[in-house]
Amino acid sequence: MVERLEVPVNSTEIFAPSLGGTPERISLRNGWSRAYLTRLIIVDVAVGVLCSVAAAMIRFGDSDLQEPYLWIVPVVGLCWVAALAMANAYERRYLGISTEEYRSVGRAVVGMLALLAVASFLTNWQLARAYVLVLMPLLLVSGLATRRQMRLWLGRRREKGELMQRTVVVGRADAAASLLRSMQNEPTQGLLPVAVCASGMDASWDATSSIEGVPVMGTPRDAISAADLYDAEVVAVASHPDLAGKALRRLAWALEERGVELIVSPGLLDVAGPRMSIRPSNNLSLLHVERPAHATRSMFLKSVMDRTLAFLLVLFLSPLLLTVALLIKITDPGPVFFMQKRVGVRGEIFFIYKFRTMCVDAEKRLEALRAQSDGNGVLFKMKDDPRVTRVGKVLRRFSIDELPQLLNVLFGDMSLVGPRPPLPAEVEQYEPDALRRLHVRPGMTGLWQVSGRSDLSWEESLRLDLRYVDNWSPIGDLHILIRTFRAVTHSSGAY
Repeated sequence: MVERLEVPVNSTEIFAPSLGGTPERISLRNGWSRAYLTRLIIVDVAVGVLCSVAAAMIRFGDSDLQEPYLWIVPVVGLCWVAALAMANAYERRYLGISTEEYRSVGRAVVGMLALLAVASFLTNWQLARAYVLVLMPLLLVSGLATRRQMRLWLGRRREKGELMQRTVVVGRADAAASLLRSMQNEPTQGLLPVAVCASGMDASWDATSSIEGVPVMGTPRDAISAADLYDAEVVAVASHPDLAGKALRRLAWALEERGVELIVSPGLLDVAGPRMSIRPSNNLSLLHVERPAHATRSMFLKSVMDRTLAFLLVLFLSPLLLTVALLIKITDPGPVFFMQKRVGVRGEIFFIYKFRTMCVDAEKRLEALRAQSDGNGVLFKMKDDPRVTRVGKVLRRFSIDELPQLLNVLFGDMSLVGPRPPLPAEVEQYEPDALRRLHVRPGMTGLWQVSGRSDLSWEESLRLDLRYVDNWSPIGDLHILIRTFRAVTHSSGAY
């Protein structure tokens, strides 16, 4: 245990900043962002140049390329980086973690278009419209792809423990433990907890060696000392009634002097960023939490999108569906489809359609196998279920057996994306919180599908479903559909 550093005990002196910060120490921090930004800017310059060359070649070809466009090629590369910088694409707080980094690319394209228009007007030089119309989409797509690839690179490095920010966690012991687990489970956030300053422990802080494997370095009033001792880059404050108002402001001042970032967890579980915004006032900034998107208009748009995509998928996949139906009929006597009662939105009962993957008497043999369940306590799952047919094993591995649920989507019983459709027997075991899953239509896929499927515990499955219910959006649904394709092709958690 490192010796405790003494700090002022008087409550008016807690977090009071000391004078004479050391610029040398500040300059050693945030090395990861410099490495990331250097790579990103170099790539962005190259992207701007290549997009300009491609647009000129598409517009003029090899022989008709005019000399002024040769001069404009490097200028476009530099202007593209400038437009991205003006759109906050290089803000360190957004790098690698926030969707704001993607939105800034769209703003940069608009700014680039305005810059070219103004430059053309001032110089009285008319740019070819076809060149501009080709250049803008190329910059947009390339800019988004660049950030996606850079994020993947950063994520791989962080999963190896590299390019992380040393973080001191401050707050009550229970809230700090929850925040620590979140950091440890999501290394791509780039936060490496090195110390914790906690209150509300069962014993005194110097009798508690660690929380979630992170050493305890005192109480919340020792946060500055711990940050100095560990040369921390971030101080993360968990929800704590004593860390608010003047105390939190003094902490922010002291960290500002040291070049240390401050992040605050509001204690709102599974509320996505788009639902939160700052509502300013003269004396206190308020956090506004928007209601979930359950309005009639939003639900109507979701239904239209679901049924349109489901209809197109049925048409596109019809040869596969007919082939699978024929194989089931030939290899095992019995019906092609398996129909089962499920609970839908607002507790309505409907019949779900699946390709039959088990023998005809599967339900009768269930009770004899229930003791061998590999499920999560509420759901019955078995990795080597003897009731599954040979064709059924292949269908389950790639989730092909789920495709007839497109009919349920067309009928309005289900959605393409949503919580898992539960059995009536499962709903009878639900606690009050779990009933919120029934506020939206169940889905063919969802966060549970792309996050582990049958490998998840019941608590994890419930948390993901409730997170979806509270934060769903059309763009979010499209993102889950894309992730579903990867989860299905890798066959993770499918049995």
